[in-house]
Order: sequence, then structure tokens, then C-alpha cells
Amino acid sequence: MLSDHTRAQHSRGPHGPSYDGLVSVQLKTAIQWAIILVIAAAVYFVPGGSNAAHGAEAAISAIFGAALVFAGVRLYREHHLRLYGLGDHRRALLYAAIAVLVCAVAAQPRMFQTSVGELVWFVLIGLVVYTFVELVRHARRY
Repeated sequence: MLSDHTRAQHSRGPHGPSYDGLVSVQLKTAIQWAIILVIAAAVYFVPGGSNAAHGAEAAISAIFGAALVFAGVRLYREHHLRLYGLGDHRRALLYAAIAVLVCAVAAQPRMFQTSVGELVWFVLIGLVVYTFVELVRHARRY
């Protein structure tokens, strides 16, 4: 027979007590869908709801951008010796490719308004990918 202490340990998950037995998966899914529908209804029916949605979208975009910058800074700090090992010419190519990639992604909606802009966008992305592949090949060669 298991003691109360042993039973309590077996009912715990890796991060504390498990409540899976109390709420079914279907109920959890229904609650999540209800929350999404309530938020969507608030955005649609409340005056100024679309402004709030645009504000939330801007905030999420800013947080995502900050996370990308943080990841870039962290990667640079971890690999700065490898970057300097590329030499000045190849390091300049890497930084230029990153700049072209950022500008192309930022300008993508406007460039896709014309067929020539779309072609130029794909050419730029192709050149960026080619540059990255060549830099990786060079770095692995030595």
C-alpha cells in the first residue's frame, strides 16, 4: 500500500502537481477557443477595437524585433573570434549580406507590387543566400 506522501509524489509532474485529471483536454480546448472568440468579438464590436488591435500588433512586432536584436548580439558575442578570423573582406561581405537581407525583408510588400520589384527581391535574396553559403564554405575550409 502506498503512503500519502508517495501518492503525492506520483501525482506530480516534472514541474509540480499535475491537474490533468481535473480538466479534460476537450474542455481546455473549448476554453481557449472561447477566449479567442471573446477577444475577436471585442475587437470587432467595441468602438476603437481595431485601434487597440493595431496597438497590440505593433507591441508584439516591437518585442519580436527586440528579441531578434538580442539574439544577434548574443551570437556576435559568442562567435566574434570566428568573425574576425574571416578577414576584413569576407566580414564586410557578411555584414553587407545581412544589411541587404534586412532591407529586402522590410521592403518586400512594396517590392511585390510590381513584377520587376518581385524579380529584384528574389535576386537579392538569392545573392544573400549565395554569399552565406560561400562564407560558410570558406570558414569550414580552414
